[in-house]
Amino acid sequence: MERSIQKLLVLVTAPDLERGEMIARSLVEERLAACVSVSPGLISFYRWEGKIQEDREVLLLIKTRAAKLEDLISMVQQLHPYQIPEIIALPISGGSREYLDWIWQETGDGSGKPERG
Repeated sequence: MERSIQKLLVLVTAPDLERGEMIARSLVEERLAACVSVSPGLISFYRWEGKIQEDREVLLLIKTRAAKLEDLISMVQQLHPYQIPEIIALPISGGSREYLDWIWQETGDGSGKPERG
């Protein structure tokens, strides 16, 4: 399988900038993500426990490889205050080869040695 197909963009919402930044930093420190962009100013509308809710949130755009997804989900669930956090993974089907290679490198074992992929 080509490495670009093995990469994901994971979307996660968080209740505020502080929590979003904490989750983002933790994922990058643990090499579960190469990069997490934190975008404030989101307004989410959803139904929860039978009522329409409206909340201000931040959106995390997480770039990672598919093999890291299970551990990434586990960490987000541990750090997230929501009972059911939004965690949606989308395949990255293409992009700048250099950027995609960088995602692969930064979510590796940290040794700097080339990996098979």
